[in-house]
Amino acid sequence: MPATHRVPATPETIRWGTFDASHKPVLEVESGDLVVLECVSGAPDVMPPASSGLVITPALAAIHASNPPRLGPHILTGPIAVKGAEPGDVLRVDIETIELGADWGFCGFRPLGGTLPEDFPYKRMLHIPVDRAAKTCRVPVGPGVTLPLSPFFGVMGVAPPAEWGAISTKEPRAHGGNLDNKEIGEGATLFLPVHVAGANFSAGDGHGVQGDGEVCINALEMCLTGHFRLSVEKGGGAKDPALLYPRAETKTHFISMGMHEDLDEAMKRALREMIGFITSRTNLSPADAYQFCSLAVDFHVTQTVNGEKGVHGLLKKGLLF
Repeated sequence: MPATHRVPATPETIRWGTFDASHKPVLEVESGDLVVLECVSGAPDVMPPASSGLVITPALAAIHASNPPRLGPHILTGPIAVKGAEPGDVLRVDIETIELGADWGFCGFRPLGGTLPEDFPYKRMLHIPVDRAAKTCRVPVGPGVTLPLSPFFGVMGVAPPAEWGAISTKEPRAHGGNLDNKEIGEGATLFLPVHVAGANFSAGDGHGVQGDGEVCINALEMCLTGHFRLSVEKGGGAKDPALLYPRAETKTHFISMGMHEDLDEAMKRALREMIGFITSRTNLSPADAYQFCSLAVDFHVTQTVNGEKGVHGLLKKGLLF
C-alpha cells in the first residue's frame, strides 16, 4: 500500500537556487508514494517590514538564519528519490492537493529584470495579504483589488543530466524546473523525463496566483505545501516510450511545453511537442496534426522573464482521444 511522507522546509532539506545531479536526496520513496513537501519562498531582502503586521514563517526565518549557499532565486524542498527510476523512464507527478502556507505573498520588479526593464528601471515591491479561508488576496494597487487564488508551484523538476553540473533554478529546461505554468496546479499531472537514478524530484517557488506571461518577474510569491504522488513509468510508459521534454495534463486538457531564449523558438518547440504528442496517439500524419493544431489547439505565452521564455499548448480532451 502506498505510504505518505512529509518533508518540512528546513536548512537540511532545501537547496537554494540549484538543480544538480550530485545533490543527495533527502528522502527515498517507493513508486506511487505520496510526498508532502513544505515549500517556502523569498530571500531576506524581500521580507515585509515589521510594521506591516505580516508574519514571516519560522521555517523561512530558520533558512535565512542558516545562510545556505545560493545560485538561483528559488528555495526548493528536496530532492526526493523514487526507487526504480532510471534514465529513460518518466516520473509521473500527480499534484493531489496544494495548501496555502502563509497569510501573505510578494510581487515585485527590479532594474534589468522583467519584460519591460527599459520602462521600469527601478525597484518596487508589494507585500500582499492573503485570506486563507476565502482563498483570496488583496492587491494594494489603486483602491485595492481582490483576486481569487489559484495556487501552483512555479518550480517542479528532476535532477538534470550529470554533465550539466550545477544549474540555476531560474531557467526552465528539459528537466522541468522553473516552468511557471499556471495550468499545472491542484489536480494536474506533470510528466518529466528521468536523467539520473532515482529521478530526484524537487519543488518550490509557490505561486498564489499568476497571469500568463508573469511579466514583471514575479507572480504572487508565497509559501505553499504540495501533496505530490510520485510514480515511475518504465521506459516512458507505453504511450511515451521516448519522452524527452516536460509534458502535463489536467482534467480538461493535454499540455505541451516549449522553452527557449527566443520566444519564436519556444513557440516552435511547444508546437512540435504537441504535433508529436498527437501523432503518437492517433493515426494522424504530422501534416494532419499541424493543421489540427491551427484549428483546435490554444498556445499561450507561459512566461517571458526567466531567460528561457515559455509557451504552452492546450489540447482539449475528447477532441481526438
